Amino acid sequence: DVQLQASGGGLVQAGGSLRLSCAASGFTFDGYAIGWFRQAPGKEREGVSCISFVDGSTFHADSVKGRFTISSDNAKNTVYLYMNSLKPEDTAVYYCAAAEGYFLSTVVGAPGPREMDYWGQGTQVTVSS
Repeated sequence: DVQLQASGGGLVQAGGSLRLSCAASGFTFDGYAIGWFRQAPGKEREGVSCISFVDGSTFHADSVKGRFTISSDNAKNTVYLYMNSLKPEDTAVYYCAAAEGYFLSTVVGAPGPREMDYWGQGTQVTVSS
């Protein structure tokens, strides 16, 4: 079974950093894209960052560009989201998701939640001012 396990959330002050982890099991990254999404209370789920192992491309939303970095450790089958210079508006539940055969380079704008095939549980990130 394909499973994604997100972890690493927590409470941090504005300006601080966190590293989220998405550990995958039941499949390898080849042929997939892994995305990080977030959902704040009362808001729609939005794509934050994504890495495609299909075409080697990455994406970061404008709101996090320059502050967040997505990377992977293929030996550990884990994708990381390094979040620096956190802001209160980054507060949300963060989810990782996987999409099979996803050519990120052909996507205009952020990956959509409906394009993902598998989801992990969320991890709460709270940034205090």
